[in-house]
Amino acid sequence: MNNIILCGFMGSGKSVVGRELAKITGKRFIDTDEYIEKKQGIPIKAIFAAHGEDFFRDLEFEACKEVSELKNCIISTGGGAVTFERNVEVLKDGGRIIFLDADFETICDRIGNSTTRPLFQDKEKARALFEERRPKYLAAADFTVDGEMSARKAALTIADMTR
Repeated sequence: MNNIILCGFMGSGKSVVGRELAKITGKRFIDTDEYIEKKQGIPIKAIFAAHGEDFFRDLEFEACKEVSELKNCIISTGGGAVTFERNVEVLKDGGRIIFLDADFETICDRIGNSTTRPLFQDKEKARALFEERRPKYLAAADFTVDGEMSARKAALTIADMTR
């Protein structure tokens, strides 16, 4: 149980903090979305378009199972990953889950007008999704970290709390 798994809404800083945390700890960084894209050979947006969200969620579950079996990794999960109990169960088998808790306005500032995030095309729907998912992140997390702080500070905080 030595992996550090980052969860939170899209734009909460999981990938940026994860890469910084990997530098600090010397652990390998894995982004589950990038992992899926590499295995499938196409971007997530294309997976959603061609096969739908349910198909993607099955791929995500397989990715969570595979990465949770690795050792000494920093794992950044997709924004919806820990909203599914099956993913939480396999991820917790491999490490501790840290929720990066950023407010919706900060997330909007970070994402901007991104066209690569299928579930963020409509800001009002994205806000509703954010509000629906936040309690699930809190329930899944072993620790919660303020997602408003800089990536460096968040990474140092996580490194200290998971020693």
